[in-house]
This record gives sequence, structure tokens and C-alpha cells, in this order.
Amino acid sequence: MEYVAVLLPSVVVGLIFWFAMKSIFNADKAERQAEARAQAEAQARSNAQPDTKAENHASPPVRPDAES
Repeated sequence: MEYVAVLLPSVVVGLIFWFAMKSIFNADKAERQAEARAQAEAQARSNAQPDTKAENHASPPVRPDAES
């Protein structure tokens, strides 16, 4: 019985450490997944928007004071 009394504190501290590390790794995994989803949504949003800069460069701007 004295072996249990000697080893029990170490086992309990080890289990607490294991649960703490498990929760940290799960939180990190969830954060990386959320960041990947946010980046994918931003990429999809930027691909869905028309490129207005390319349209502006296609035709020269009309100057109101230009003589025709």
C-alpha cells in the first residue's frame, strides 16, 4: 500500500499535465482550422470579385479639357 501512496502524487500530476497539453493542442488545432477557413473564404471572395483595375487600364481616361 505504501507504493501507491508514493506513486499516486506523481501519477496525478502526470495526468493533469497530460490533460493540459491535450487541451492546448486541441485549441491550437481548432485555431489553425479556423484560420485556414478564413483564408479560403478570403481567397474565394477575391477570386469572385471582378478585377476593376484591369478594366481601368484597358481604356485611357477621358479628360474633359482635351480638344477633340
